[in-house]
Amino acid sequence: MEKKYVLSVLVENHAGVLSRVSGLFSRRGYNIDSLTVCETSEEDKSRMTIVVRGDEYILEQIEKQLSKLVEVISIKNCSKSETTQRITALIKVKAGGANRGVIIETCEIFRAHIVDVAENSLIVEATGSEDKIDSLIRLLEPYGILELLKSGLIAMDRGEKTM
Repeated sequence: MEKKYVLSVLVENHAGVLSRVSGLFSRRGYNIDSLTVCETSEEDKSRMTIVVRGDEYILEQIEKQLSKLVEVISIKNCSKSETTQRITALIKVKAGGANRGVIIETCEIFRAHIVDVAENSLIVEATGSEDKIDSLIRLLEPYGILELLKSGLIAMDRGEKTM
């Protein structure tokens, strides 16, 4: 049964690492749903959050292949119950006339921020779980979404545990 997996991968921070990791997925025919990379508090390390779909066998193969890369320091399969997971979305919505107030109220309910106002549109910035972002998008769709961008998912262990 196909399932979504979130992998947090700590890697050495130098040129070519992202290419090697994405190339590994490409060569094996695995699709990446999202990939987010950033430097950590230690500038010689970066953290990748990779979202993939597959069964447990595919997950095991991905973890084995990643662990073979010299630059990979550690790999963690992030379960929803043990991690905080977030994405950010920018949503440009038609917002002329009477609809503007309703759109703003909807955004307030979701703790989303209006980051740009034009005569007939608004740009909304929202951060939260995938379900929260998807719900906001569904509620804004009837007004007309002009553009939509979502970041890749990021995940961090709850509590005092660190990677």
